[in-house]
Order: sequence, then structure tokens, then C-alpha cells
Amino acid sequence: MKFILAACLAGSLLLAGCASTTGPGSSTSTSSSGAPAAPADTAAPVYPNGPLTPITSGATRSRSVATLAAPTDMWDRIRRGFKMPDLDTELVRDREQWYASRPDYMQRMTERSSRYIFHIVEELERRDMPTELALLPYIESAFNPQAVSSAKAAGMWQFMPATGTDFDLKQNVFRDDRRDVIASTRAALDYLQKLYNMFGDWHLALAAYNWGEGSVSRAIAKNQRAGLPTGYTDLNMPAETRYYVPKLQAVKNIVANPQRFNTDLPLIANHPYFQTVSLTRDLDVALAAKLADVRIEDFRALNPAAHKPVLLAAGTPEILLPWDNAAVFQRNFDAYSQGQYASWTAWTVPTTMTAADAAQRSGMSEADLRAINNVPPRMMIKAGSTLIVPRGARVQEDVQAAVADTGHLSFQPEIVTRRTTVRAGRNDSVASIARRYRLSAASVADWNDVKSSHVFKRGHAVVVYLPVRAAAAERVGRGTRGRDSTVVVTGKRGGGVVKTSTGREASSARPRASSKIVREKRGGTPSKKKR
Repeated sequence: MKFILAACLAGSLLLAGCASTTGPGSSTSTSSSGAPAAPADTAAPVYPNGPLTPITSGATRSRSVATLAAPTDMWDRIRRGFKMPDLDTELVRDREQWYASRPDYMQRMTERSSRYIFHIVEELERRDMPTELALLPYIESAFNPQAVSSAKAAGMWQFMPATGTDFDLKQNVFRDDRRDVIASTRAALDYLQKLYNMFGDWHLALAAYNWGEGSVSRAIAKNQRAGLPTGYTDLNMPAETRYYVPKLQAVKNIVANPQRFNTDLPLIANHPYFQTVSLTRDLDVALAAKLADVRIEDFRALNPAAHKPVLLAAGTPEILLPWDNAAVFQRNFDAYSQGQYASWTAWTVPTTMTAADAAQRSGMSEADLRAINNVPPRMMIKAGSTLIVPRGARVQEDVQAAVADTGHLSFQPEIVTRRTTVRAGRNDSVASIARRYRLSAASVADWNDVKSSHVFKRGHAVVVYLPVRAAAAERVGRGTRGRDSTVVVTGKRGGGVVKTSTGREASSARPRASSKIVREKRGGTPSKKKR
């Protein structure tokens, strides 16, 4: 028992010695502010760099406790993770002055980043990547997840469509994951790590992110053949890429020392801004914002990938909400009993049709259908396309995963047709006329009120509807395929009659028609004759 008590007492003394920040016999004084002043004989903290060993009683006097304070804000946390070599060039100083001379722009940009930067830094630290990369969206998009470049790159990380597909970012009629906060960050960091592994240099990796890995590889190979250095500043590259890393370095320098540039960085707390919430039902965007008690603008800022008025649970299983509003949303969602969760649904177009036909079948105006589905003018909606349409009160089923994940919208030019009359040749039938003008036999039969197997008498006026250009070609005699036939074209302004021939027999036939052509060219209109 005495041995145990002695061991406990020795352990207590050992812990007391470890926790002491001053040596025995030293006195503690106070500063003018009242806070304890550091004793003169306090030794600097010692951080072990090998395996841990017990501290002997004789060594405790020279040791002190290191205070490990958490970062006060996100800027402090980002500074602690800087790992890239600094770039010191005239372009860097030029960009420093550019940003420092625009305090309003910097303020808007940094305030916008406050929603997303905690998540980005968390991911960078988890991957042991330089935290300078958290500043890259300032260069790419000014931290605007809705940004779209002239080259069609989208999101705060500015992914091109093909590159987004390579990194599993869904792009369909309902959502564009290039704008999604979590998905695009994951893809961007995957891509940057891949580029770093390829080039072994962060500056070259960043150049490849902007210019393309193939372009950087070719520039390096060109310098190697010429016996030149292959660093970032040594390569011949476009102006945009030449300024790219200096821009990032300039922002890094401002974040590292804002006082030097007379810049005030807004406080961004070192805690999560948002959290994910599971979505179990299709839900209108407006209703989601209402249930979460947030402005719809703030909801869209956290869920920028959803670019339709409805969220489909099968394609968007999670949404992001401000940290304090997630519980509010869940409580209100569970208690909601005022009607449908979603007033919109998806409709797969069965056949190619005009926007007017699609609007009539879906029970909405053509203008609304075009606006909500971004249907351009003079375009037809191709079969298999997916449209957002009103959801009837009786529809209980949510949109299936197959549609939510693969929904697409395709168009083809709307063909303007003109009523055209052609004279049937020898043995012409509905089928032969349809083949000649690349029409369906059913359409030709319907236009002429005959059966699909009908054979026309020679010289019979057959009604067809041809595209405007084809009808114009018929008017000047270029559209006739048959032998010994006369083409009669009628249009909105009267049209005319054209006689064409392909053989000797046809050229001598119907002399009266030939004289009629002359009269038509002088401005007359063809007369209708009863047969």
C-alpha cells in the first residue's frame, strides 16, 4: 500500500512539473494591463520529433507548456496551411495593385465566399493539400457558383462541360453539378491533385488547370527540345495563363498581410456555414426556402446546381441549408400538410413536336413552357426530350431516378412548309410521290384524301407540303423528279406554274402550259380548273 501511495505522489509531482510554465522558485509579475507577464527565465516550448519518452524530474525545469489555440477565423486558418512556393514577379505586383485598388470588389468577393470557404478548407486539410487552393475560386469566378464564361465553363471552379463529365459532374435538364458546392469542390480538388501528380509542381498544375494539361505538356516538351528551363515562368503560354498564378499569388499576399495593402477582410467565422439535409420527396424550390425560413436567394446560393423551379428527390437526394436553418426545415417539412410538395413534374415528349403542341398537351401556355424549359424560338422539341410541366393534383408519384438522372432536352429546326401541287406522272402513286419528295406516304395520302395504296392518274394535281426552300426550288423547275410531269406551285402570294421536262416526249407535250408559264412569270396567278 505504501508503494502505491508513493507512486501516486510521484506521478502527481511529475504532472505538476509538466504543467508548470515556470521553473521552481521563479516569481510571477503582472504587466501594466493586469495580465501575468512572462517570466524572464521561461524556456521556449520543446516539440518532440521522435518517439515519446518519460520526462525525468531533472528535466522538468527547462520545459514549458505550448499553447495550441485554434484559428480565430478562416483567414488565420488559411494562412496556417500555406504550402506553395511564393512567386515574386512584376506580374504579381501588378495584380496586387489591381486588387488593392478595388476595395469594394474585394469586399463583395470575400463576403460571397463566406458561405463556401469553410467546406473548401476542410477538404483541403483532409487531403493535406495547400490551403492557397481555397483562394482559387476568387480567380476563377469571384466565388460566384452561377458564373458562366464565354467558353461555357460554369460554377465557382469553372468546369467545362467535357471536363465536368470526366469528373462525374452530372449535367442534365434538371441540374448542373458544375455549380454544385460540394460536388464541384470534390471534382476540382481531384483534378488539381491529378495535375500536381503529373507535373510535380503546383504552379504548373495551376497552369494546366487553366490552359489544359495537354497544352502545358506540349509547352514543356518544346522547352526541353530547345534546352530551356521548364518552370512556370519559363514557358510560352497565353496571356490569361501567364497572369493566372500571379493573380492567385496576389490574393495570397493580401490574405497573408491585409494591413500592408490597406485591406479589411470581413470576418469569416471558423465554423461550418451550412449542413446537408436529406430530401425524400420532390419539392418546389420556393416551398423548400419557405420551410427552411430562408430567402429564396440564399437558398439558391447554397443550391445553385438546381436550375429549375422543382427539386427532384431521385436526382438531388440532399440539399444544403444554413447551419441554424436545417433543423427548422426538417421540423416544418415533417409538419407540412397544406397540399402537394411539388407543383411541377417531368414529362418525356413521345414524338417530335412544336412548342405550341407541347404546351397544349401539358396544359400551359406556350410562353410559359418556353420560358421554364428554355426552348428557343423556331425550334421543335425532339422525341425523348424531358420537359418541366405542371403536376396535376392527382399525380402522387415523384419523378423516377432514370428520368431525374438522364433527362435531356434536344431540338431540331422548325421546318416551315408551303402547300405545293405537283402533277402526277405515268404510274405515279402515293408511295412514289412520297419517296420523290422524302415525305411519309401517310401524310401524302392524308393531304389528298386517298388511301396509302392509291395510284394517281397521269396529270392529276397532287397536294404536298414541302419546306419553303424545296418549294422555291420547285418553282424554278429544280424539284421535279419524274419524267414528263408539270409542277404547279401555289403559295401565300399566289405562286406560279412551272413546266419542266426530262425527255424529248415531255418537251413537246402540253404547248398551252408552256404559254401559260410565260403569263405566270409576268405576274399572273394560276387558275383552278375542275377536273
